[in-house]
Amino acid sequence: MTSVQSVDAHAGLDAADLSEQELTAARRIAAFLRRDCLVVIADGAGSPLGVGRALAHAAAQVGGVRLVVGWSFETPVPVGSSAFTDIRVLVGGYGLREATRLPHVHYVPVRLSSIPALLRTSLKADVLIAGVRLVDGGVGFGSEVSWMRSVVDQGVPVLAELNHGLPAAADDGALSADQVTIVSEVHRPPLGLPVPSIPDDVRAIADHIATLVPPDSVVQYGPGMVGDAAIRRLQVPVRVHSGLVTDAVLDLDRRGLLVGDPVSAYVVGTSSLYQWADGRPIATRIERSHDLSYLSDLPFFAINTALEVDLTGQINVEGFGENVVAAVGGHPDFAVAGSRAPRGLSIAALPTRRGRHRTLVRDLSVPASTARCDVDVVVTENGIADLRGLDDAERRRAIIELWDWDPRSGTADGTQ
Repeated sequence: MTSVQSVDAHAGLDAADLSEQELTAARRIAAFLRRDCLVVIADGAGSPLGVGRALAHAAAQVGGVRLVVGWSFETPVPVGSSAFTDIRVLVGGYGLREATRLPHVHYVPVRLSSIPALLRTSLKADVLIAGVRLVDGGVGFGSEVSWMRSVVDQGVPVLAELNHGLPAAADDGALSADQVTIVSEVHRPPLGLPVPSIPDDVRAIADHIATLVPPDSVVQYGPGMVGDAAIRRLQVPVRVHSGLVTDAVLDLDRRGLLVGDPVSAYVVGTSSLYQWADGRPIATRIERSHDLSYLSDLPFFAINTALEVDLTGQINVEGFGENVVAAVGGHPDFAVAGSRAPRGLSIAALPTRRGRHRTLVRDLSVPASTARCDVDVVVTENGIADLRGLDDAERRRAIIELWDWDPRSGTADGTQ
């Protein structure tokens, strides 16, 4: 991970610090900026990182520019500089964890399915900065579509980094030529997400989850070790409809268990995944990937993890106090869809400990990311607690059994 400090220490917003290519991009970008305008920068593996310094330089010259950023594996712009008066973080990611501690950077708790509406109203975009690739008929998105398409549909100008290294993994075709201005051209592979190493407790969790998923289900899984392991331990054919697709789906396909092409907002993983995804219409807009009414009519199994779960089954996926670790993201979206699906489930799966800290707590560190009513089943390495049809006292007893903990003893943070 690249820290905010290390990025900004070498950001260099003065013209003398920028390359000729960056200066050219900055001039092109500046022509579309005005004081108090709102710029949104596309996220995911294909984020236009190559124009980050150019954007910051242009914004500093214009003054008063506001910025919205999404799911970031690396810091997309020099956020610690004075180039932007206000930065809103919608999805976060480890590339922005340190950034959210800065006074002008604000984490917005919003579910992924609500972002298109937010970018049409309270955070209405004036300019979209995006990574694109060549497609039939012009240029289009590559490894993700997500909320960016809804911004494009508003007629917002798109200032594009044309990246010849992105896979052709999007389902939405070419963007309108008169809406796009190419400000930079590169050949850079999409950002990589390594295959996680799976410890024994997470492998046990995944094996429990596998017993819950029948053949021909539609499966969603969250990022990280638990979701990755859950997909890799499945032994039945499934379709994948998720917020993201990783190398775990590639493993499913190799084992002959993937039915059809996956559907997701993002494709992110290793070079092997990007090669496999090239030419497949996987990445789609949020309005499709997170269509709760559509998903709840399917045999839909939402497999998500948590930082903490409380004694009633409420979920925290965001952080600890003011320390933002992740974001609301699609967790509550898919949990609702799974819990509404008569032939599906909303599964919250997590190890009983992270380091010295117990993941079952009396009180969550932050407001609940996902309500208890949208969690059907909790899974740990110790087994499965089916919470459907239980009152809060019964839920409490079922959950406690998974942690083998008497909450009347021990410390509040779960250490011993």
